[in-house]
Amino acid sequence: MLRNRVLLVDDEPGPRFGIRRFLKSKGFDVEEADDCASARVKFRAFHPDVTIVDFRLPDGTALDLIPEFHSADGSPVIVLTAYASIDNAVEAVKLGAEQFFTKPVELEALLVVIQRIVGNQRNRRQIQADALTFEGRRRIDPFLGTSDAIKELRDKTEAVLRTDSPILIHGDTGTGKTVLARWIHDRGRRAGEAFVDLNCAGISREFLETELFGHEKGSFTGATATKQGLLEVAHRGTVFLDEIGDMDSQVQASLLKVLEEKRFRRLGDVKDRTVDVRLIAATHRDFRALVEENRFRQDLYYRISTLELFVPPLRERRDDIPLLAESILARLARDLGQKPVALSEDAQRVLCRYDWPGNIRELRNVLERGLLRSHSDVLDASMLALPADVAAPATASPNVVKRSGTLDEVERDYIEQVLREENGLIDRVADRLGVSRSAVYYKARKHHITISKIRN
Repeated sequence: MLRNRVLLVDDEPGPRFGIRRFLKSKGFDVEEADDCASARVKFRAFHPDVTIVDFRLPDGTALDLIPEFHSADGSPVIVLTAYASIDNAVEAVKLGAEQFFTKPVELEALLVVIQRIVGNQRNRRQIQADALTFEGRRRIDPFLGTSDAIKELRDKTEAVLRTDSPILIHGDTGTGKTVLARWIHDRGRRAGEAFVDLNCAGISREFLETELFGHEKGSFTGATATKQGLLEVAHRGTVFLDEIGDMDSQVQASLLKVLEEKRFRRLGDVKDRTVDVRLIAATHRDFRALVEENRFRQDLYYRISTLELFVPPLRERRDDIPLLAESILARLARDLGQKPVALSEDAQRVLCRYDWPGNIRELRNVLERGLLRSHSDVLDASMLALPADVAAPATASPNVVKRSGTLDEVERDYIEQVLREENGLIDRVADRLGVSRSAVYYKARKHHITISKIRN
């Protein structure tokens, strides 16, 4: 869990020391400044959740700082003063101050106000995030299964929970990349904060900019009101950008600035706003090819791929399909108000033979249609509406070279053979194997195959 951050601005070392020690003992991160100039520098670098400002400072007053801090990112300000004045208090509140305390401040009372402020901030961001996301999303355990591929994914995912570095999730359409991103958020240091997601596929540059960064009233035709972007809504939380490979190049440049400087600017605004978010991105595309074709910025690719995860398609984890299907069926029956429904052995066999180009999303749709057609407590293969040839006995491909050894050894040998025959050209290898480019890279990593050494 992230610690809440407080910026304390006071030119008197004694009161500053007492407040800092007290707040740190309550679990807060505290930064200090002793005048307006240093406060501005610390504010931009520290991104505080709350700022406590003494009214009189050597180079100005709290009235100089409140509008700047409040307009930058809506950061709440508490004002302290040794010179009680109703006029000063009223003016400070008008400018956006949350509270006005007279020195010496009662520390427990100060703590109550700070906790209320940060609690309200968290609740507001989560409410906004819930309104912008599909709260009714069907969540499935991203690691449901016993296959080696899913065990490897779990191990690698658990390792990234200790960091806030950007994550790039590779995987075919429908494999559950969004579910995995949400799982990481819910178990990471930002759990409890907002999680917002946006699919970048097929979205125009203008729409993507206003969704991410927000806009000011009148910034373009139709902008009849000021709008917060997803970055502001997700402050201190997580932003998940699905199909980031489809993002417009101009938006890519703006996103890079956010990641490097934690700053952005609403459309039509002249002021920079600070934000602290963790980025998780996902794609079904081959990013190396996108970079080589100048369709994706290389510097942004390096920035978002600090950590990479590969979600295997269902055809590479067929042993997990019965367990997944049973879990999905149980949820569907519960949602539809029906009694639990079991899968027949014949249905399980058919499900395991199908290649599932739409992966888990397609599996859910097939099961839902079957459940609606069935009036029994057992779902049979005849209710699944899959291609007729799926039920036929499986036959070996004539191109497969039979080898002895374990399944992993046979798979590794065959992949190496195809790579050699296609001179390491990933597109051709993917076509031969009937998988995506990302799946080829995943298998190469799994079997420690160095593709560059295979190319002539």
